[in-house]
Amino acid sequence: MVRRIFLVYVEFMQAFWEVEEAQDKAIQLLASFVRDKSALPYLLTFTELIAFAMKTHVDSLKLQVDGCSLLLEILSQALEQDVVVALDENVTSSLLETVRKHSENEELLSLVCTLLMMISASEVAAENLRKAGAIPDLLSILRSFLHNEQICLSCCGVLWSLAASENNVDQAVLKSAVPVTFAVLQEHLQNGEVAESACSALWALSLQGCLSENDYEPITALLLDALRMNPERPVLVKNTFLALASLLRLSEIPALRFIMDPKGNGINLIKYAYHLHFDHPEVVENICMLINEMLQYDEVVLDMRFQKMEELLSEIKSSFPSRMEIMTLVDAALLKLQE
Repeated sequence: MVRRIFLVYVEFMQAFWEVEEAQDKAIQLLASFVRDKSALPYLLTFTELIAFAMKTHVDSLKLQVDGCSLLLEILSQALEQDVVVALDENVTSSLLETVRKHSENEELLSLVCTLLMMISASEVAAENLRKAGAIPDLLSILRSFLHNEQICLSCCGVLWSLAASENNVDQAVLKSAVPVTFAVLQEHLQNGEVAESACSALWALSLQGCLSENDYEPITALLLDALRMNPERPVLVKNTFLALASLLRLSEIPALRFIMDPKGNGINLIKYAYHLHFDHPEVVENICMLINEMLQYDEVVLDMRFQKMEELLSEIKSSFPSRMEIMTLVDAALLKLQE
């Protein structure tokens, strides 16, 4: 019975492509099924039809909002039920067309950007977004709506997915994302979710070699501020330490800022992070990685000896005897401190 109902909806949408009211009515009827978990397999078959309706009637703000809301509900249900959703490039291109057509509508952009963040977790979807030139659109949205926490959270999440991709991304485009992502983190330091997303994006951008020497010190200082404001968030701590480690591989400038920051020595932040996340192996491993990157600089070695980092490393070693990655990093750090 349910299957027959959905087949009727398919036929209806296909028969009246050009009629905006018909498409919007179909989307509203489909929306009435989103809370029925048993309907999810049928709703998933409608993602392309919904996207096509949105693309056909891209000028209709109401249809864009209704279509995005329904897609968001469907994907959220799929996520809750651990259902993998493969969306083709027609869906991503439709969403980008919506972004470009309604670039000043904050409410709609908030919905679309949340959708883009959800689908960009898929490598295929991320690649489709990259090919479609999504990054300049995301940066334009961020510049216009820097105050909007949801938009910043979503756009930085998409940036992270696209910048972390192994496929070649236009370096010039990615470099233009650095000041915008910096501005997002600066604006939303106190919002843990947004800060976490921005720190992750900065880490990905640093890995892609997008930071210039002039960026090293201010980004290091801002990442330290993010740690101070949100020390309890393990993902933020983990990715911020990875971003700092990436910077330290490039230059001594971040290392000096780390130990001489006017707001307090960054080594104390490492100790505090370990105190909060001592039972989180990934965070601890990234702490050890960061320590090793810092120890390549003589001034830092002296400071770490003064701060008695050997005690912390010995504690880590006794706490994770079976984690070879951590043990290797700890042994390397202890060796440098004892030279």
